Amino acid sequence: QVQLVETGGGLVQPGESLRLSCAAPINIFTTYTMGWYRQAPGNQRELVATITNRDAANYADSAKGRFTISRDKAVNTVHLQMDSLKPEDTAVYYCNAHLTILGRTSDYWGQGTQVTVSS
Repeated sequence: QVQLVETGGGLVQPGESLRLSCAAPINIFTTYTMGWYRQAPGNQRELVATITNRDAANYADSAKGRFTISRDKAVNTVHLQMDSLKPEDTAVYYCNAHLTILGRTSDYWGQGTQVTVSS
């Protein structure tokens, strides 16, 4: 059973920052593309950002310029630094590990962490 352990959610005011972290087993961290998704009430889960095992990052338009995804190889952890937060960033954020190889897809998910942006 693969466990992705998320930390760092909470309640902040608009304009403030939060950093989410996701710890993964080393074999997952070094092989899979890691990412963050979010789901707000009544909405589908959507991509926030991903980063490959070669540190190539990809962002949703809503995250560009405000969020930064990074990998800490020393502790097998992926971080999502979120700055200039807006109320519309309120959602449950999920860590994801994804691998497609030889046409087969493998996905693992964290338990989710709540981010609330409100004044």
